Amino acid sequence: MTVFSKIIAGEIPSYKILEDDRFYAFLDIFPLVKGHVLVVPKVEVDKVFDLDDDLLGAAFVFAKKIGKAIEKAFDCNRCGISVVGLEVPHAHIHLMPINSVDDMNFHHPKLKLSDEELKAVQQQIIDALQA
Repeated sequence: MTVFSKIIAGEIPSYKILEDDRFYAFLDIFPLVKGHVLVVPKVEVDKVFDLDDDLLGAAFVFAKKIGKAIEKAFDCNRCGISVVGLEVPHAHIHLMPINSVDDMNFHHPKLKLSDEELKAVQQQIIDALQA
């Protein structure tokens, strides 16, 4: 079981943003920027392009809702999207508010946010989803 499967199963706590029968989205607890969300299929597949076509397409439709909410919730030019997949062997999409391509530089130090800060970011995005 990957760490993401354990998060989806509730064995590891997370700051959930949105969930349906096929996907789970939650805050990255060591984000590059405030509002960094991971979108993960519930099926455990290592590489995003190994997802079947229907699930791959549905992943981006699911991510679109969250991306639009991120753009509402944060002062940014857009929601950036990245599929790197090296950190955890479970397909996932990174979504984050960005003002420049440098905001998505994975070589930058990760933020260390408190539980209160993470809960506030979580609520900002959830509120924007419901708006």
